[in-house]
Amino acid sequence: MKIDDILSNKGIRTKVKAANKKKLLQDIANMASDHVGIASMNIAKSLQQREILGPTGIGNGVAIPHVKIRGLTKIFGFFSSLENPIDFESADKQPVDLIFTLLAPENNDGTEHLKALALVSRVLSNKRIRSKLRSSENAESIFAILTSSEDSKAA
Repeated sequence: MKIDDILSNKGIRTKVKAANKKKLLQDIANMASDHVGIASMNIAKSLQQREILGPTGIGNGVAIPHVKIRGLTKIFGFFSSLENPIDFESADKQPVDLIFTLLAPENNDGTEHLKALALVSRVLSNKRIRSKLRSSENAESIFAILTSSEDSKAA
């Protein structure tokens, strides 16, 4: 699995304005709905419920919200960079400005979901990549950064 197996330019947004985590997750659900053909209400509800189980902020200003959604046939990724960081209840208590959301099929054994999660986590754990993402202002450059890393190809 590679990043470009789950992410496209159309699934990337930059300089997103979000007042809080709940509104951001709704905004991500709205964007994802257009790409995956699942009602945004269902996606938003699943993302909210996942955050109740435990926050998906992994530290260093990064969050990886991830859920399984009924009706999907493959894994989809969506990337957002925020104009202003927001609280995501991360373990390091730092606000989040880089969000990579994963939506996976509900009816699979979870192996691909875990591979995708590990891949995204590995890529976003790289300080140099995070710095480049934060300085990028368009979807094309972000896509290039996320897919050109050696880490983006090894899951």
